[in-house]
Amino acid sequence: MSDLIEKAVAALSERLDGELPGSAKFVLGEEGSIMIDGAGVRAGDEDADVTLSADPAIFEQILGGELNPTAAFMSGQLTVDGDMGIAMQLASVLS
Repeated sequence: MSDLIEKAVAALSERLDGELPGSAKFVLGEEGSIMIDGAGVRAGDEDADVTLSADPAIFEQILGGELNPTAAFMSGQLTVDGDMGIAMQLASVLS
């Protein structure tokens, strides 16, 4: 598991204040993927209700608060495939 994935799993675990009404996956290119579901946050690559994809550098900026997830989505730096409602809930966890 990459350092970025480990760092992101720890940060998202701290920020997640309850369960999502489904599952989400962050795909970070060659770095790997992160799953968020009823079991919590972990490295993984299973099917999810929504898949968010970003370049690892962009994801680090989002996770660090340097880039707003909505702005990243609107500019094409973050792509979303699936349930937009879950994606919107994740935006609050990320910012």
